Amino acid sequence: MMFLPYTIAQQVLQPQKQASSPLRIVIFVLLFSVFCTASYAAELSPSVEREIATLLDALGASKCLFYRNGSWHSASDAQTHLARKYEYLRKNKLIGSSEDFIANGGTKNSRSGEAYQVQCGRNKSVPSSEWLSAVLHRLRSSPSEESSGK
Repeated sequence: MMFLPYTIAQQVLQPQKQASSPLRIVIFVLLFSVFCTASYAAELSPSVEREIATLLDALGASKCLFYRNGSWHSASDAQTHLARKYEYLRKNKLIGSSEDFIANGGTKNSRSGEAYQVQCGRNKSVPSSEWLSAVLHRLRSSPSEESSGK
């Protein structure tokens, strides 16, 4: 099944007595985009769901402030807000990875485009995408409990 777009490409674009018509090329592009979209919109893997849940939990437990819509909010409010965005993205199959969640849900206000910020303690605020990506990197870099025998 994973070679289906390639097989279609061969059939649609294969050399014939006359050059490929523009209609054949349009059909190929449309079919290819449908197959790519279908594979992208697949259900999230359990590991991606765990990563995103861990990101949200880390935000909620951080005691950092979260800037959105012109004001600062508590970490627990930020966790609730991003959890709602995650559920929307997941339900509508708009994400396929933790990075997609950060880019499409954890970065900015979807209406105004204003970037979210995270400020922890007296540190300078950073874009939420940077903060979430750092947490994701630490999560992936740390040995899991399963592999450490705990």
